[in-house]
Amino acid sequence: MAQPDTPTQLLIQSNKADQMTVKSRDGEKIGYVYSFMINKRSGRALYAVLTIGGFLGMGKAYYPLPFQLLAYDPANDSYQVTIDRRVLEGGPSWANNAPLFDQAYADRVASYYDVARENLSLGDSAIPAA
Repeated sequence: MAQPDTPTQLLIQSNKADQMTVKSRDGEKIGYVYSFMINKRSGRALYAVLTIGGFLGMGKAYYPLPFQLLAYDPANDSYQVTIDRRVLEGGPSWANNAPLFDQAYADRVASYYDVARENLSLGDSAIPAA
């Protein structure tokens, strides 16, 4: 991770995402970005999958968080969740096997965090986002 006096880059390689620290609104370290969920058509990152907890790779939990609920903190080269940590920890997550991130699961995540629904339809008869 960058030191405070080291310049940071605005772009990050996806294979380096696990080096991005995630902090709570009060500055407490929550975990790391595990991966990004990227829309293949637009190239936009829709979700950051956060990894929280665990020790030596055991007991980790993964939380898909809509990207708009993260704020980049350039001074600390980290992300800050814009919601309460307890809300995040109560949200959709998995421990061992990631769920199929289909429209139903994306809708569940959007509903939990009360954000706009993302349209994950592949066909031309796309369902408009609500």
